Amino acid sequence: MEWKAWSGGQASRMKHRHLKIRLVKSEWLRYLLIGTGLLSLAGGVVGLFLPLIPSVPFLLVAVICFSRSSERFHTWLVEHKHFGPMLKEYLLHGSIPARAKCIAIGAVWISFPVTTFMFVDRIWLRVVLLSVAACVTIYLAVLPTSSRRGAERPAGKGGRQRGRLG
Repeated sequence: MEWKAWSGGQASRMKHRHLKIRLVKSEWLRYLLIGTGLLSLAGGVVGLFLPLIPSVPFLLVAVICFSRSSERFHTWLVEHKHFGPMLKEYLLHGSIPARAKCIAIGAVWISFPVTTFMFVDRIWLRVVLLSVAACVTIYLAVLPTSSRRGAERPAGKGGRQRGRLG
């Protein structure tokens, strides 16, 4: 499936195999997905400023929700100057940068246990929270890691990556 991305006033075609842009037909489901996407986006933004909250899983949930509910919100999020590059990588290749993956997994395993053991008294809720942390970790670990600058730099004085200026 192809997705039309607007950048610089021109449309460019991006192919991706991991996320199909198909809006749901049910109006109430569409609003539910928009609400969930906005809440997830808010969680992702909070995660940028608070070191214990991971932003990557929230942003992935937001882009998935918007892909099913609002082409306008989806395009805005994917073309965003801070969130866009990581989300485009995910949409194009189904991968996320290694740094984002490590930060997200680390933040999950700092924030969830702290919350679980300091603020939750019920055993069943502790089990649920730690299970969610484990599921998020497995999902992030299974996602392919995108290659970044420096990963394929040839040894030599130029220090340039093939096909790119370093």
